[in-house]
Amino acid sequence: MYRRVNSGGFIGAMTLGIVIVMAIFTWVMYGMAKQVFILTDVMLELNGSFKSMVVDMNQMSGNMLAMRDAIVHMDGTMNKLLVDMDEMNASMSVMTGDMSAMSTDMGHMTQAMGTMNHSMQAMTVNIGRMTADVGRASQAFSNPMSYMFGGGPFPF
Repeated sequence: MYRRVNSGGFIGAMTLGIVIVMAIFTWVMYGMAKQVFILTDVMLELNGSFKSMVVDMNQMSGNMLAMRDAIVHMDGTMNKLLVDMDEMNASMSVMTGDMSAMSTDMGHMTQAMGTMNHSMQAMTVNIGRMTADVGRASQAFSNPMSYMFGGGPFPF
């Protein structure tokens, strides 16, 4: 048996087997190295994505701060609007009272219009009489002789 192990054919076959096993091992190691290279590329891309995500999160933080400030301002504006609405309601209540009083006054004014109309008619009649008196007085001053001898209000 010692001779078989040391024979040239056996050594050649064993060497060939070792070379084949080493070739398969090298091929497997090459495939694994290729997968590690791809994994490394993926990890580098992931690192870049994390960097851009951090930048985006910083910008988003600033935007959220601005949004919070805007909401605080809007809340203050809404509170002011509520106060203004309350003031407007109070003013509307006062105005409603004033309108009621004015409506009552309008009723009194409407009632007084009849009396005022009658007074205006009486004034118009009196102004007509005064105009006639002024006309007679003018006639008397402009033509005293006709006034004295029957042309005036006194028949003599």
